Amino acid sequence: MNDGHQMLSELASDIREDYARGQRIMSFPEFLELFAATPQRHARNAVQYLRDCFRYYGTETKPTVWGEVDHFRLFDAPFDKGRDRLVGQEQAQQRVFRLLDNFVRQGEVNKLLLLHGPNGSAKSTFVKMLMRSMEAYSQTEEGALFRFNWIFPNERLASGSSIGFGGFTARAVEDSDLNSFAYLEEEEIDAKIPADMKDHPLLLIPLEARRTLLKKHLGNATTAGSKASRKRHQPAEQSEPPFVLSKYIYDGDLSHTSRQIFDALMAAYRGDIEKVFKHIQVERFFVSQRYRVGAVSVEPAMRVDANLRQITVDRSLSALPSSLQNQTMFEPFGDLVDANRGLVEYDDMLKRQPELNKYLLATSEKGTVSLENRILHLDLVLMATANEDYLDAFKQSPDYSSFKGRIELIRLPYLLDYNIEELVYDEQMETVDSIKHVAPHTTFVAALWATLTRLKRPDADNYDDEVREVIADLTPLEKADLYARGKVPEGIGAEAARALKRVIPDMMSEGEGSSAYEGRFGASPREMKMILLNASQSERYPCLSPLAVFAELRELIKDPSVFRFLQMKPDGDYWRHDHFIQIATDRYLDLIDAEIRGAMGLVEEAQYEELFTRYIENVSQWLKGEKVYNRITGRSEDPDEELMRNVEEMIDIEEDVDDFRHGLISSVAAYSIDHPGEQIDFRRTFPDYFIALERKFYSERQQQIQKVQETLLRYFEDDKKSLTSAEISAVETTLANLKERYGYCDHCAREAVAFLLTTRYND
Repeated sequence: MNDGHQMLSELASDIREDYARGQRIMSFPEFLELFAATPQRHARNAVQYLRDCFRYYGTETKPTVWGEVDHFRLFDAPFDKGRDRLVGQEQAQQRVFRLLDNFVRQGEVNKLLLLHGPNGSAKSTFVKMLMRSMEAYSQTEEGALFRFNWIFPNERLASGSSIGFGGFTARAVEDSDLNSFAYLEEEEIDAKIPADMKDHPLLLIPLEARRTLLKKHLGNATTAGSKASRKRHQPAEQSEPPFVLSKYIYDGDLSHTSRQIFDALMAAYRGDIEKVFKHIQVERFFVSQRYRVGAVSVEPAMRVDANLRQITVDRSLSALPSSLQNQTMFEPFGDLVDANRGLVEYDDMLKRQPELNKYLLATSEKGTVSLENRILHLDLVLMATANEDYLDAFKQSPDYSSFKGRIELIRLPYLLDYNIEELVYDEQMETVDSIKHVAPHTTFVAALWATLTRLKRPDADNYDDEVREVIADLTPLEKADLYARGKVPEGIGAEAARALKRVIPDMMSEGEGSSAYEGRFGASPREMKMILLNASQSERYPCLSPLAVFAELRELIKDPSVFRFLQMKPDGDYWRHDHFIQIATDRYLDLIDAEIRGAMGLVEEAQYEELFTRYIENVSQWLKGEKVYNRITGRSEDPDEELMRNVEEMIDIEEDVDDFRHGLISSVAAYSIDHPGEQIDFRRTFPDYFIALERKFYSERQQQIQKVQETLLRYFEDDKKSLTSAEISAVETTLANLKERYGYCDHCAREAVAFLLTTRYND
């Protein structure tokens, strides 16, 4: 028992210290001191707060095949160890941030941000990440948020006069020797009334005095709409643009109930505002989705989002000034009230009855909601999500013309990069309990198939002559490889290859202004997750493996009526979902073939890198007309023409050799410029050439490779008696390498070897 009391005492002490450090409760003068110390932090409206949340977690530059993109780290959930993070969608991230920044410069939010895309394209995940990041940000010192409560003390604090249940009098407060009632104990308080809209404490200061205070402490701050606030670029001598005072802080006012209380107290104290401020308790609050504080999702149900209810006549009302006791007081409630000072999301907004969205015309433009006997002035960011089909229908409705000027559309298509799609599936599988061992390449083949279903035949007429023919001939797999790896089709020539890479962004944005854009149709991550889960339950396969996935995909396409993308008519090689299974199978065979050969140890990977490095050195000196230093002889010699020709034959160069060599060295030089001081990784920079080197080497040793693979299969079938000790040693070395290097287990290694032998080496 003593130990329990000790533990409780220590716990209570820690909580008290944490509570004090967090400045959860303070008087109004103390809040003004806090504001004066960091005025920009405590003079933000909701959109400035969300924009600063983006900035707080920072950005990182991510390379893509068409250039670099900025990725906002808040979508990586760094505050929650990456749990349920958003993968990809950098363009949507950047567009939302730019729109928020525009709202900041305008000083108000005057549009609703509508995230639209097909089912399962991470629209809700996008918004949830914003809310989760705001929750975490509000726990930090930089992200502190404050509201206030009205405090009315009881008669024990007065000198003979009653200010509580006996009737409120100004004299009672004047007799009190307290500077503030903010720190009173509960038993010393007759009434505590929260500001119903979570009003910012600065709104308690009368308008002209507030403006003077803001200008004094915010230096070069500008007001919304001023010329300075409209400048996109800050002066060179400033580290950041001037702070923009929002209309909510600079021009705003208290909510209706707080204004009633404030005016009554001012009348009771004959204009002595310091006595009014005695009644203010400033309280820190934290954004919470769970408790609907500053982060609310509105489901597509048939209900209103804000309303009024009469405050119950109880002890609280009897403690108010007599001038207020004679008034009927109402408090607002609902989704918009709970979300005020933060973010509200209308989930699947266009599924709601159209009449329920009509009020958003005024709310999105003016930030107000009209109720029965008052207008609520809101300070929040409005976001919504919508399925593409519902958006198409909405655009055809008469109401769309009214809404389109008050909505900013942000598109979230399906991912078109199978590498990123694979990450999504990897993380989904990590969250599933009691799943089988996941064999190598399982999520990759699922991602490749899903991505292939989303690709459209490119419109070659949109491009210049130098790439038009190449684009017209692109197969779905070539297009997928181009998007994911920047790999161009073989044999198109160096100039065409460079031109093709330059137009990748244009290809990805084809149809951007229409409803038939690339990435709208195809298999969604939700459907692919079910494919993977079903495959994991198959009794036919001991592991969750690519073969189990292929079996599920074949079952899926048997009934096209289940999913809309399966009903699309093939367009040449595109939208041939059955054929895509074979494409994914062939790619899987390439992968396991290379891994099994590598695990055999017939040649070390370092040998390829050494050979290619020597080739680059010789080509570089050949172009300069200089000699090459021979490390073995210690002499400078002419570039090795035989070495260069041999390598070029192995990687199957079809273009002019001189052009190829010039282009190769130009690529190496460009890498050095972009990555100063960094050693170039030839395997990563030129992966296709290394694949060609490996393919050439192994094609010359195919019989030897097949024999080792057959030996490996006999070993798995427990036919060790027919194997020599040397064969057993080779098999065990191969198996160990498959496990250590690539993540196989005995079951999936056996499955992969058997599949490869029966499919590719069955002759």
